[in-house]
Amino acid sequence: MKVIELQNGFGIESLKLTERLIPKVSSGQVLIKMQAASLNYRDLIIINGALGLKHPFPFIPLSDGVGEVVEVGEGVTRFKTGDRVAGIFFQNWLSGELGEMHPSSSLGGALLYGGALTDTLYGRELPDAQIQSLLGNVLDGVLAEYIVLPEYGIVHVPEHLTSEEAATLPCAAVTSWNAVVTSGGVKAGDTVLVQGTGGASLFALQFAQLSGARVIATSSSDEKIEKLHQLGVLDTINYKKTPDWGNRVQEITGGVGVDLVVEVGGPSTINESLRAVRYGGKISFFGSLTGGDGVVNTGAIFLKSLQLQGIYVGSREMFEEMNRAIALHKMRPIVDRVFAFEEIGEALAYEASGAHFGKICIRFE
Repeated sequence: MKVIELQNGFGIESLKLTERLIPKVSSGQVLIKMQAASLNYRDLIIINGALGLKHPFPFIPLSDGVGEVVEVGEGVTRFKTGDRVAGIFFQNWLSGELGEMHPSSSLGGALLYGGALTDTLYGRELPDAQIQSLLGNVLDGVLAEYIVLPEYGIVHVPEHLTSEEAATLPCAAVTSWNAVVTSGGVKAGDTVLVQGTGGASLFALQFAQLSGARVIATSSSDEKIEKLHQLGVLDTINYKKTPDWGNRVQEITGGVGVDLVVEVGGPSTINESLRAVRYGGKISFFGSLTGGDGVVNTGAIFLKSLQLQGIYVGSREMFEEMNRAIALHKMRPIVDRVFAFEEIGEALAYEASGAHFGKICIRFE
């Protein structure tokens, strides 16, 4: 089978198209013929070496993809040949809160080998720690024509979606669902502020709209703001033209502020978010596009009785809840552009440019 891997170093230029043997399934596992993948900003910084790779070279990148089940191992009951599925981001986070260790009993005794989960595709033990069970960093990712995943580590995807649309769900969509719905608790009549027009931000916008909330959105581009209007967003702010956009949000909301801010910028945006949110409101923090260090107005957090919550994707349970909502409302993810499998370098360069509106996908034809 064809794979794309980092062979012995970091950087887009180090990605190589090569071949490996099609993996074989063991008990409790599923063989998937991949149809499409999608990019996250996280993938770009992993490939460039900024996060520190937890997997030895050679390494197959990308966490998000969708494919068709072509073979199931002994004992598999949740899936059958022909099912269209996606892998979950954290292979060991099935439900509840994210923890350092996963209780082995919740994975089922049939899936345990010698007290540890076995990743037979790569010949290594799959770590029990939830935080260490993520695709596309600790474990090889999805840029391969065939992958093997444990039965518990995949979900069915909504039937009405194309493969490219479905491939956008595992990281960006689940993160936004957690930020807006599961942890954010947004309900009809609330007001939600989303930052930018990347894939996760647009998912947050869509989930807020599905919940009956009013959305205020920021962007650096008037062209992208026009696209936001086409999505039904009435209140938009160009943060390049209005750098103190937190005050503008207060004006738009009549001095009240928003119920929830979906925070993706980090140091350059967090203080404006603190200004924009209402007393007793929430900030769901899942991105730091402007770095990790900065001065934060901590006084505003307690003076306004705010909840500042970190969001690190979500569990399989959240993924399945989200998929039911997407299927019910026939919601479609926003895909900006689709690249061929061999065009991974061009796709990543486009991701790095920030020019996209929504998700960037890879087609496996």
